[in-house]
Amino acid sequence: MKDSIQLGLKENWPQFTILVIVNAFVGGMVGLERTIIPKFAELEFGVASKTAILSFIVAFGITKAVTNYFTGKLANRLGRKNLLVLGWIIALPIPLLLINAPSWNWVIFANILLGINQGLTWSSTVVMKIDLVGDKNRGLAMGINEFAGYFAVGVVAFLTGIIAQRYGVTPYPFYLGIGIAIIGLLLSVFFVKDTRQFVDQEQKSTETSTLENVFLETSFKDKTLSSITQAGLVNNLNDGMIWGLLPILLLSMSYDSKSIGIIAAIYPAVWGIGQLFTGKMADHYSKKGMLFWGMLLQGLAILLIPYFTGFYQLASIAALLGLGTALVYPTFLSAIAEATSPKQRAESIGVFRLWRDLGYAVGAIVSGVIADLFGVEYAVLTIGALTVLSSLVIKFRMPKG
Repeated sequence: MKDSIQLGLKENWPQFTILVIVNAFVGGMVGLERTIIPKFAELEFGVASKTAILSFIVAFGITKAVTNYFTGKLANRLGRKNLLVLGWIIALPIPLLLINAPSWNWVIFANILLGINQGLTWSSTVVMKIDLVGDKNRGLAMGINEFAGYFAVGVVAFLTGIIAQRYGVTPYPFYLGIGIAIIGLLLSVFFVKDTRQFVDQEQKSTETSTLENVFLETSFKDKTLSSITQAGLVNNLNDGMIWGLLPILLLSMSYDSKSIGIIAAIYPAVWGIGQLFTGKMADHYSKKGMLFWGMLLQGLAILLIPYFTGFYQLASIAALLGLGTALVYPTFLSAIAEATSPKQRAESIGVFRLWRDLGYAVGAIVSGVIADLFGVEYAVLTIGALTVLSSLVIKFRMPKG
């Protein structure tokens, strides 16, 4: 059986396509909250503090980060598909909790479940796609994967903004989540197949040396892996700020829910669509160069936000931010996969995604505290400066690649 296994995107396109569709539903679960949660917090629960509002992102980020790590650790032992199905089972109560929440603590709990759901489902689909395609089309595979997930984030963010504008912030926007969770679970149970045997096949021909300590090498010691990891953390640090503070900033500028939804959706939509092209680029061009320019573009775009407040100006900035993120996101995963052996790949990706998604929590805490003490504009500028600094770490620490 194993001898007949062939690695490649073309050879495994039916299963790859199913995983792309599943990941679109994974992204849709995050899109539920992308536009309306800050307004939901103020209108339904009277939560006005920026730090308190962003507490839902802290809960999400920490639980997703920790779940990423254990998904990577357990992927070879328990199987990718089993972890994927478990993630969708955990997703089922999330929209119901948001619809029926009597207090803000219920929203925090729902986001703890969302973090576990995202860590299990997104990590599993990422690893399974890399397993299927081998080393030839890793960048393209990751581009398609991240496109599906983040384009769905943008679409659902836009839809929830429209629904909230017409019917209110609850319960109707969250009804989307019920359908997303049920369909994602059914697809995973009946159509997804496990891919561990593909790892065994690739391991036979790999020349990549094994790491002595996957956690320490990926986090701190290996110059390639640790440079990628810090950029991943900062990328999601700024994404956490955009997720939590951009709607608040736009509300202070008197934008309505529909306009906020459009601006909030442009960023992940450009991010998602762009990855169809940047993923393929990562197979042919310098990964270090793509990571440097992507992080630099993100930082510069964020630094412009407080100074350009017109609708079309902010929409353009959101598009630039999405483009910068598109340059780095599939490249992160492709570069990690290239620098690790097949048997250690899932764990190394899990460690990377642990630090990357801790960026959500760090970004929410840092930007929330600064926003409460000094104002939203200062929080935005601080996060922008940190993102530019991260690009310089890539420039001067990461070896060529």
